[in-house]
This record gives sequence, C-alpha cells and structure tokens, in this order.
Amino acid sequence: MENKKKEKTKIDIILPNYNSSKFIIKTIESILRQTYKNWKLIIVDDFSNIETKNILKKISKKKNIKVFFLNKNRGAGFCRNFAIKKSNSPYVAFIDSDDIWKKDKLKKQINFMKNNNFFFSYTDYKTFGTKNRKINNPSKIDYTGFLKNTSIATSTMMIKRNIIGNIKFTNTKICEDFVFKCKLLKKIGHAYCLKEYLTNYRIRRKSLQSNNLRNFYWIWKINKDYNKLNIFDNLISLLFISFNSLKKYGGKNIF
Repeated sequence: MENKKKEKTKIDIILPNYNSSKFIIKTIESILRQTYKNWKLIIVDDFSNIETKNILKKISKKKNIKVFFLNKNRGAGFCRNFAIKKSNSPYVAFIDSDDIWKKDKLKKQINFMKNNNFFFSYTDYKTFGTKNRKINNPSKIDYTGFLKNTSIATSTMMIKRNIIGNIKFTNTKICEDFVFKCKLLKKIGHAYCLKEYLTNYRIRRKSLQSNNLRNFYWIWKINKDYNKLNIFDNLISLLFISFNSLKKYGGKNIF
C-alpha cells in the first residue's frame, strides 16, 4: 500500500533530441522498463533528420510519451526549456538521447528525495562507449563546490519542479546545463547524491563535448558572462574542473 501511495507522485522526464536514430530506441526502452510507472516522457526534437523523426512518430503513439517537433534547430538548452514549460508534474528528471537508465532509477531516486525532503538530487553513474568507468560523486555539493567539480551528470538529475522558477538552460552551443545547475545550487544550497550507479552515460568520440580546448573556452565564457566570475576565480574554477575531470575520465573528454 505504501509503494502505491508513493507512485501517485508523477515524474516528467525531459529528453532533448537531435539526429539520435542510432541510440534513442535503447534510451527510450530503458525508460519504458522503469519499475516506477507514474511518469510522462516529454521529447523535444530539434529538427532532426527523417530517419530520427520516423522513429519518434512511432514512439509518440504511446499514451505516456509526448513528442514536440521543432521547425528549426534551436539547441539542447532551448529544447529543455521548452519541455520544462510543458511540464506540470511535481518532479522533473532529465535524460539525454544516448544515455540509459537502470530499471529502478526513478523509483530509488524519488524515494531518496521524498524520504529526505531533498529538492535536487543526482546519482553515481557508469560511462560506456569509448570509455568505461565508474564515476563516484560527492555525497552532496553546493555552488562553490560545483564550480570546481562538475559532478552532476544531467541524465542523473531529478528536481522538484517548483524550485526551478525562471531558471533556464543557456542557448550556448555546449555546456548549456552548467549555468542551470549553478543557479539551482545558488537558490537552494545543496544537491544530494544517491550513491548508486543508476545511469549509464555514453561517451562518444566525435561528440560536441569531446574537444577539450573548445570545452575550456565555453566554461570560461559561461563563468564570465553568467556566473560573473573575475579572472582569478574563473581560472581557479577551470583548473579544479580540469583536475577533477582528469581523475574521473582520464586524459580525454576532461570536461
């Protein structure tokens, strides 16, 4: 009876998508397999190719999946902001179109949040693809800590929706989730880690995140323009992020 009561709480799952025909079926299958059933999946397609759109049209026939097709490419940040506007459930979870959840991810994470009255949580995760590692994150992190260790993978996040307010993902080409997490942490204090490997995070050789010099530039720019860090604090942030990412991932994909 207690489990049924807990499942009355609905979770909206936000998935931005662009040309992911090779991966998105496995991602969605991992959502469909969730032991926690009270969810709605909101997919925002960012003007993908025909092959990807055809897959999404078939998927959209399921009653708890809603797909929005954009008429031009706007970027992952825009897609996530659009989906948040369409969301009306008490909790929001995020997943990227090439990542995979363990089947009890939603159930364990929402219970973790509700039992502890947390507003923002994330989990440990495993990487796969071009690199296989187990990523162990801090048990909790605040804004200052996050500026030095970007521990929160977006596909592991769950948030109580009413704390988001006007906080948005940026429309930058990459790292669009960085400021969103920073502003949430400034607002609520801490995010908390569920210390289980509940997400498989795909690392791809030619992804936007695979160029370290480009990532270094975008973190620097976002820290300057959005977090309003001075040159010294920005440099400290970048050095610590680089060091912590090297510990997690090794010599490539350090951001």
